[in-house]
Amino acid sequence: MTQPILQFGTSRFLQAHVDLFVSEALAGVAGTGDALGGITVVQTTDRADGAARIAALAAGGGYPVRIRGLSGGERVDRTVQCLAVKEAWQASTHWAELQAAVAGKVRVIVSNTADKGYLLDERDGPGALVPGAAVPHSFPAKLLVLLHGRWQAAPAAELTLLPCELIERNGEVLRDVVLGLARQWQLPVEFTNWLQAHCVWASSLVDRIVSEAIEPVGAVAEPYAVWVLERQARLQLPCTHPSIVLTDDLAFYERLKLFLLNAAHTFLAERWQRDGHPATLTVREAMADPALRAEVEALWSEEILPVFSTLGVAARAQADAYLVDVRERFENPFLDHRIADIAQNHAQKKERRLGPIVALAEKKAPHLAQPRLKAALASS
Repeated sequence: MTQPILQFGTSRFLQAHVDLFVSEALAGVAGTGDALGGITVVQTTDRADGAARIAALAAGGGYPVRIRGLSGGERVDRTVQCLAVKEAWQASTHWAELQAAVAGKVRVIVSNTADKGYLLDERDGPGALVPGAAVPHSFPAKLLVLLHGRWQAAPAAELTLLPCELIERNGEVLRDVVLGLARQWQLPVEFTNWLQAHCVWASSLVDRIVSEAIEPVGAVAEPYAVWVLERQARLQLPCTHPSIVLTDDLAFYERLKLFLLNAAHTFLAERWQRDGHPATLTVREAMADPALRAEVEALWSEEILPVFSTLGVAARAQADAYLVDVRERFENPFLDHRIADIAQNHAQKKERRLGPIVALAEKKAPHLAQPRLKAALASS
């Protein structure tokens, strides 16, 4: 039986994010609804850990998601059973079923293929479109072949693609990679026009810390979760859910996360390196240290929140509300998030996370001093 939602990726993140949202909507949890139906999960690689998850998912019965952390000042520690995944396939062994599914009733395609998921493979070529050909190696080539089959079989059927990779403007990036490959393969202009005009490629931002896997399938996650999607015509969602937000300004939500959560993490890493704190120091322990906590709070109140104030009253109010969640996430009693891990690739993270705050302040609030941010950027 073909499910209306097709998901590329078996990660614990998707298990505790998109899949759990759909499961709760199917179960009629308060505030949810309008679920399209079940999910078919596809492993795109031949990695052994993914194969084990596929086997466990295919056995049926769902899997546990343990939610642990703080929410509204209360400790949360509960386990829910996720029942949204109805089928689980391995691309290399279920390719024919996958082609038939995409050519048929699939309405939404979700992906989370990790950092290198959009890379092409020189072994892939237009021969992959020939019936009975071997399965393409890269995810974009797999997707291109499947979408070509959809164009031939059901060109009028609505289709939305919802990439969840942590790439800015991920919908547009994935669209352009697939479109570029179609042109490289010299596919008909009617098909490339269809890819652009008919398929809905939605850019989105996902955010939830999924700290541990539960073997063979399942996950441990914090209470906080959000999936922000850019609103556009003909966009189909897998379900409605309190954690799914539609917006006309995706960049603002990206800025919230970058300026308030990511920047604070990187600032803590800067202080950890500069002051010689223990290698085992966690974010939670840093927030319990009066001196470090005072510095982080001053960073937020004196150097970052005033930048949001220049964007308007509503923007500042959203930033203040988001910061309440950030504090609870940093204080999660169940999560040992080591600052040493955050400090990896520190110089690049400083430029990417702190630089835009200073740049926006120079444009919107040139008299804002920002001594902590500027000192961090100036240090080697």
